[in-house]
Amino acid sequence: MFDLSVYLGLFLSAFGAASLLPLQSEALLVGLLLAGEQPLAALLAVASVGNVLGSVLNAALGRGIERFHGRRWFPVGERQLERAQATYRRYGRWSLLLSWMPLIGDPLTLVAGVMREPWWSFLLLVGLAKTCRYLALAAIALGWAAPGWA
Repeated sequence: MFDLSVYLGLFLSAFGAASLLPLQSEALLVGLLLAGEQPLAALLAVASVGNVLGSVLNAALGRGIERFHGRRWFPVGERQLERAQATYRRYGRWSLLLSWMPLIGDPLTLVAGVMREPWWSFLLLVGLAKTCRYLALAAIALGWAAPGWA
């Protein structure tokens, strides 16, 4: 059954979870997977696309916000910004493979924007990381583990 509101809700949840807002999309995805009313591939695709686009928003904000870093209202101090940039320079684009992780993933995508990471590598690495996270979550939720593991 195709229910647009289900997919829209999942998309918005995944998009918001990838932003700097403290939101989560995993519980909604697991609930939808366990309900079994929508195709697995469609749920994974919608969640992945929403989450990657939320990260694209972070990177776009990062590309535009650095010019304000000297202002008093800027949310990150000069020292914090320099530390984040140094870490990103050290580990480079490969650190985007950690963009799926709670707490560090969203700020990492923002720093990638500040560092002007090329869009092709950003989308490739963030898309891979976020899609694999949702695939692993689906595997655990649906019990796809090896015999004897679950």
